[in-house]
Amino acid sequence: MQIISEKELKKHGTTWSLSRQAVALVNQQKSVWPLAGANYRSLRAVETKTFHFGLFRVECHFNPGRIRSSAANTSEEAIRSRPCFLCRDNLPAEQGGLPYPGNFLILVNPFPIFPCHLTIPSVHHTPQLIKANKNTFLRLSKDLHEFTLFYNGPQCGASAPDHFHFQAGIRNFLPLEEELPQLLKHQSEVISEEGAVRVTALENCLRRFIVLQSAHAPSLTAWIGGVIDSLDKRGQEEPMINMVTWYAKKEWTVLIFPRERQRPWQYDAEEPLKMVVSPAAVELCGIVILPRREDFEKITAADLEDIFGQVCLNQTQFNHMKEKLATFARNGL
Repeated sequence: MQIISEKELKKHGTTWSLSRQAVALVNQQKSVWPLAGANYRSLRAVETKTFHFGLFRVECHFNPGRIRSSAANTSEEAIRSRPCFLCRDNLPAEQGGLPYPGNFLILVNPFPIFPCHLTIPSVHHTPQLIKANKNTFLRLSKDLHEFTLFYNGPQCGASAPDHFHFQAGIRNFLPLEEELPQLLKHQSEVISEEGAVRVTALENCLRRFIVLQSAHAPSLTAWIGGVIDSLDKRGQEEPMINMVTWYAKKEWTVLIFPRERQRPWQYDAEEPLKMVVSPAAVELCGIVILPRREDFEKITAADLEDIFGQVCLNQTQFNHMKEKLATFARNGL
């Protein structure tokens, strides 16, 4: 792995902002790293089909290159028995990246979903836990303002739960980014709009999640912590969550998806009921990745309702979380 110089980046794009540098990095890596080049070219052949549910839609993508992530064995035994593929010493020699303050690297994901897809690991081999990295989550999303940043919890789609990392994809690729204003207008419940952060709950869209909107990073960081603290950790260091954020018009939008389980029953079922689908942040934002053609061809709208219903927090626990957040709002974080 090597650090790519600005001089080299300028051969592949502009470099006046970190977002521009990241796009140039993707272009550079596609040109010099055969694996990345081939997999980005294969995105052109990804087949899609769309299911409409009123104010929102779910796109299913047949993307066989993502089988490595969708079918990743994240058991403790499997993690212990393999070298960490996000540690710098284990990165491919062809891979290049950019340093980011706070001991992070910006890398190109060689198994992309997005036309520009980044993986942003810590330079230290530390567990996938967001609480100590909330400030970086917001700062990085502002610096990468042309990207949507996401965090997958250790049991919520992270294929490397032993090594802290974010991912990022180019903006306006995920359906939920486009749909959120209408969902907030017609299907939301405001929990708090006092102070610097607007806190909203969204339901009745296959998923149950919290939306935080603010231009004030310290208040937003406190609310992210409050949402995390409102959830049952179930004996783990962190509750099951996925998080997504983007920065636009001088304001952050943060989506927090509390989870019930890692994968639906279909994942472990025998054929013909089996489906290799492992929902993470991308799926919860409206793009369901299916690496097997048979799953892509047979999946239905009813399957999607069932799968989201299994992996998202149940109604009782979501109501309990909303009550806690309303108490936080009244008492002040």
